[in-house]
Amino acid sequence: MDATALPSISDAFEGVDQWKEVLSVLPVLVALELVLSADNAVALAAIARRCRQQDQERLALNIGIALALVLRIALIVMAQWVLRHPPVQILAATYLLWLFIDHLRSRSNPASENVPEEGGLSGSLARTVVLLAFTDLAFSIDSVAAAVAISDQTLLIGTGAVIGIIALRFTSGLFIRWLEIHPRLETAGFLAVAFVAVRLFVHVALPAVQQPDWLMFLVVMVLFTWGFSLRNPVVDAHHAG
Repeated sequence: MDATALPSISDAFEGVDQWKEVLSVLPVLVALELVLSADNAVALAAIARRCRQQDQERLALNIGIALALVLRIALIVMAQWVLRHPPVQILAATYLLWLFIDHLRSRSNPASENVPEEGGLSGSLARTVVLLAFTDLAFSIDSVAAAVAISDQTLLIGTGAVIGIIALRFTSGLFIRWLEIHPRLETAGFLAVAFVAVRLFVHVALPAVQQPDWLMFLVVMVLFTWGFSLRNPVVDAHHAG
C-alpha cells in the first residue's frame, strides 16, 4: 500500500480538541468498557486461577493484561478493517464459545482442574499469560465495535479502552477472590461470555439486525445478580475464623 494512503497521526486528533465532545463521550466509552468487561473479568480471573499460587496469579494478570493492552490498541487502530472482515469476528466468537464449553466440561469433571499441567510452573505461567491476552482480544472485538458506533475518534476510543483495561486488571484480581466466595459467579460469567459469542455470530450472519447495548447491560446485570446471590458458607466460616 502507498504510504500516502495511510491516515496521518494528526487524523486521530482531529476534532478531539473539542472539550464538549471529550467530556460528553469519554465517560460513556469508559462506562461501556466497564460494563462489557464484567464477563471478561470473570473469564480472566478463572484463567489466572489455574496458576494455583497467589503470586503467580498476580504475575500472570500483570503480564497478560499488559500484553492485552498492546493488542487492544492495535485492534482499535485496525477497527474498521476488522469490522469489515467477518472471518475475524467469527474466529473471536468461536473462541469465546469454546471458553464457555470448556467451562462446562471442567464443571462436569472437577477432578481435571486439579491435574498439574505439563512443562512445570514456568510453562503453565506462559500459557496462562497467552490465554489472558488473547481472551481479552476476543472480547475487545465486541466492545470496540460498540465504541466505534458511539464515536469515530480513535484517540477517544483508545483513551476509554486504556482506562477500561486498567480497571479490568483490578476487577480481575477482585473476581479471583469473589469466585471462591460465590460458587455461581463463574458460571454466570461464562454464560455472559456465551452471550457475547452469540452477539458476534448474529452480527456476522444478520448485520442488518440492531443489537441494542442496553440488552447486553441487562443480560450482564441479571446474570451477575444471580451469580452473587449465593455465598459459600465454608469460605465465610473460614474468613470468620
